[in-house]
Amino acid sequence: MSERPMAPARPRPGGGGGFGPFGGGQMPAEKSMDFGPSARRLLRRLSPERPRIMAVIALAVVSVVFSVIGPKLLGRATDVIFSGVIGGRLPAGATKEQAVQALRASGHGDFADMIAGMDVVPGRGIDFGELGTVLAWVLGLYLAASLFMWLQGYLLNDVTQRTVFRLRADVEDKLNRLPLKFFDGQPRGELLSRVTNDIDNVSQTLQQTLSQLLNSLLTVVGVLVMMFVISPLLAAIALVTIPVTMIVTGQIAKRSQKQFVAQWAHTGTLNAHIEEAFTGHELVKVFGRGPEVEEVFRERNDALYTASFGAQFISGIIMPAMMFIGNLNYVAIAVVGAVRVAGGSMSLGDVQAFIQYSRQFTQPLTQVASMANLLQSGVASAERVFELLDAEEQEPDPAVPAPPAARRGRVEFEHVSFRYDPGQPLIEDLSLVAEPGHTIAIVGPTGAGKTTLVNLIMRFYELDAGRITLDGVDITAMRREDLRSQIGMVLQDTWLFGGTIRDNIAYGNPRATDEEIRAAARATYVDRFVRTLPDGYDTVIDEEGGNVSAGEKQLITIARAFLADPSLLILDEATSSVDTRTEVLVQHAMAALRSDRTSFVIAHRLSTIRDADLILVMEAGSIVEHGTHDELLAARGAYHRLYSAQFAGALAGDDAPAAEVG
Repeated sequence: MSERPMAPARPRPGGGGGFGPFGGGQMPAEKSMDFGPSARRLLRRLSPERPRIMAVIALAVVSVVFSVIGPKLLGRATDVIFSGVIGGRLPAGATKEQAVQALRASGHGDFADMIAGMDVVPGRGIDFGELGTVLAWVLGLYLAASLFMWLQGYLLNDVTQRTVFRLRADVEDKLNRLPLKFFDGQPRGELLSRVTNDIDNVSQTLQQTLSQLLNSLLTVVGVLVMMFVISPLLAAIALVTIPVTMIVTGQIAKRSQKQFVAQWAHTGTLNAHIEEAFTGHELVKVFGRGPEVEEVFRERNDALYTASFGAQFISGIIMPAMMFIGNLNYVAIAVVGAVRVAGGSMSLGDVQAFIQYSRQFTQPLTQVASMANLLQSGVASAERVFELLDAEEQEPDPAVPAPPAARRGRVEFEHVSFRYDPGQPLIEDLSLVAEPGHTIAIVGPTGAGKTTLVNLIMRFYELDAGRITLDGVDITAMRREDLRSQIGMVLQDTWLFGGTIRDNIAYGNPRATDEEIRAAARATYVDRFVRTLPDGYDTVIDEEGGNVSAGEKQLITIARAFLADPSLLILDEATSSVDTRTEVLVQHAMAALRSDRTSFVIAHRLSTIRDADLILVMEAGSIVEHGTHDELLAARGAYHRLYSAQFAGALAGDDAPAAEVG
């Protein structure tokens, strides 16, 4: 075995990423991706729904066409009414030309010019038959447009939800492919915010903007065609608003995008703080750190408020600006249109229709502008989700995995080197052999690399050099699933999920029978306290295991490992939460479980590993001593110092620092 001394070890990265419940650590400034590429990438995720999208576009085109024709027909109805009113005031029996000449002769030239451009019959009033026909067509068109719009919305909702469904599935698959070091460097609240809040925001954005954007763009095109058909001059006046709108919207959006990115980054930071503070709620109360937690919350909440206010305020300027530009356009069209009606070059109905079209023309532009804040917020959330999807994944399993060897449990480390940080060595040139059926105890001070050693066996991290074999097969040549199926692990930090005690034990082997579950429970003394519960094995525990004690939670996790029947056991302070009497019972159960199985036991309480076949003493990533309990005590080295620190009281002088164990 290698006993090379090495540099001081770097502590294993914590799951909080530096965000403790009492700390004021700040999230690094998040660099925003460009809006355009992010938006295009989001839209590309709609490509699997291409047939439905084509149907949505077709329905939208038909709906918009019907809606656009409506004002023109209403203009015709106005002309019928206006012509009837004017015709009723003209002398009956005369032709329109005679009436026009008579008006010019009497000095009413402007009125004569207007009548000359109208379809009017002197002496005839309003044609209610024609008026009714026109209005019936308008009603039919608008009803048809509404029906097609409803169908379009139904299909588009299906497209959006399918897209978000795939996005959630991709994120879930991605999380399963990410290495453990990614989660070590991410605050849980921040990660949960990306997986939940940001995806929900993307869903809301797609739902609320796709339909409006599509209808708005089609409406602008359809209305523009009708405007040029009615009056190219007035259409040119209306077109002036487009470049003005684009310039104003672009300038405002550019300033608000940064605020939206900051808003969602601060949301994730705040969620991370809240999640950690609530998880450690009891410690916060015990140490009286509530005011500090509240102060950190206020700081991060203020930062979120500032970013959110800035984002909404800046983007909110767009809507009033668009309304102002639209009103100026409306005034210009009304004035020029009135002049042309008076000159007889346009009918009143055409002017009325054009004014409606001008409203329909500016309204979509205003709607698009008003959606700018929602679009930017959604794209900012999409950026955060894409960053998660683009994170570096763990090394893939071999294409042709090595066939499983006979399950004996022989583990060999061959010149293994590993470091979390490239500049901070942790384990270097480590070699050891664990024979089948042997119990290997690993002891040493905090940061010595004990937990890292078992994490490398599980392939939670990849080696920098050397290799580890299980029953003669390099673990990197195996699928992770095959490797971990041979390993049972019990951690110091227990994990139970919401469900019954039976379900939590059966997690180790979903195919186990009820009798096998009860046998595992009896072997680990879970049955002893379960029988005292009103619902027995059907007792429902919450996700935090709040209705069972810490020791009982630990026993349930040990029973879970028993049921898995692995060839290799890893026990990381597995009995740290049980009382002394239960610990003795569990030790006997462990002895039976370890029969014919290789066991790695990380222990801080040295009394629990006296019977180990081999004890490894680690310091700074190296094995400095190895042997049995009696051999190491007789050597009076590092193990002796650790043992004396626990059972002979704290040592004074130079031995005092060595008293720190785990």
